[in-house]
Amino acid sequence: MSDYFVHESSYVDEPARIGAGTKIWHFCHVLSGSVIGERCSFGQNCVIGPRAIIGNGVKVQNNVSIYEGVTLEDDVFCGPSMVFTNVVNPRSEIVRKDEYRATLVKQGASIGANATIVCGTTIGRFAFVGAGAVVTRDVPDFALVVGNPARRSGWMCRCGVKLASPEDGAVSCGACGRAYALERGLLRPAAGA
Repeated sequence: MSDYFVHESSYVDEPARIGAGTKIWHFCHVLSGSVIGERCSFGQNCVIGPRAIIGNGVKVQNNVSIYEGVTLEDDVFCGPSMVFTNVVNPRSEIVRKDEYRATLVKQGASIGANATIVCGTTIGRFAFVGAGAVVTRDVPDFALVVGNPARRSGWMCRCGVKLASPEDGAVSCGACGRAYALERGLLRPAAGA
């Protein structure tokens, strides 16, 4: 008996590695070579891989495909029907598997419903991609990005609350009290925080 759950309507191709406590719900397909961490959750109709890499505590909502070349670090959230790509200029008649571009979603980042992440980008730690946004370039740690193409419209706390505009380069979260400093246009946890 395995220490993870796969609904009877889903398929897991061997070899694939799935961590303890992970739940894979209805109509999903995990392709060979994929690595899924512990305590993850996949809603219905998800495709993982081949050879996708997914950390611990990742939550993937319905209708999301995580293709080869995509890496999700720990505690990433993927909203319903958001999209990853892995080729910049696809054509059905031209095979471009040797042109896949890697996409990295760092620890704790959240991607909203119906957002699109164009391959070759990195989503920073605890960043937040708004619903429907189209990410065409890297997103800094703690940044909130919205629109098409996605542009930074603010900063997010690690706890998921939008921060007020930093004054004199410093800001604290009104919900959890974490302190941050704005240095050279990038938000970082304040020293000692």
